[in-house]
Amino acid sequence: MFLADKVIFLTGGSMGIGYECARKYAAAGAKVIVVANEPVSLEATIKELGSEHAAILCDVAKPAEVKAAVLQTLQRYGKIDAIHNNAGIAAPSKPLHSTTDEEWEQLFRVNLKGIYHTTKYGLDALIASRGCILNTSSLVGEIGQENHAAYTATKGAVNSLTKSMALDYAPYHIRVNAVAPAAVWTPMLRKWNSEQASEAAMEEYLKHIHPLGYCPEGDVIADAAVFLLSEKARFITGCILQVSGGAELGYRRVLNGSERIMEGK
Repeated sequence: MFLADKVIFLTGGSMGIGYECARKYAAAGAKVIVVANEPVSLEATIKELGSEHAAILCDVAKPAEVKAAVLQTLQRYGKIDAIHNNAGIAAPSKPLHSTTDEEWEQLFRVNLKGIYHTTKYGLDALIASRGCILNTSSLVGEIGQENHAAYTATKGAVNSLTKSMALDYAPYHIRVNAVAPAAVWTPMLRKWNSEQASEAAMEEYLKHIHPLGYCPEGDVIADAAVFLLSEKARFITGCILQVSGGAELGYRRVLNGSERIMEGK
């Protein structure tokens, strides 16, 4: 029970990686406040977790809604021990010149300004609890990605922001870290995969970009998140933890659909 009696404010917690984190946090003994802007999945998630946890409908890009969600959490639980900034969007998949102003702004409103809002309104509670912050980043924030310029820009910014926040809040004994997945099977990724010319070929590609040989489910990210929010990670801050199966290592290319990926060729 690594997170016994902890109160965790989790954004984007009703689907994908966030949903897996909500389940793992609850199993580790935490009270989970699942914050999301999609009511159907939010209701289903909190029904699964149980009544000791809470669901709050909230758009992290809207400061008034985030402020209200934080206040609601404090009124019910009296504290916040951790904020996990997991809410994010990935669309559109375009090069920079094809990205519209609104697409650019929306990516930054959700993926970055959402972190600003939760920190602004939740910091006093974290100072009181000597809590911690976890941001969900992405490996592409470090290595880049074709036809995904605005998204990768937001995740690169999340990495830098995480390190600066770690320095700013260390005097308050608040740790700030990030997890950086490569590809992870989520509803969003499965939908994208279904739209490709060959689903089977793309599944093979997603499998083999990871040297460990498979594209994981979100539970592998959730296990790392539990560790980073626990006392086991009490002397870790400013860390961008790559939970990527080694996808960032070496040179790799697919020879054809049936052969293994070769390294260093």
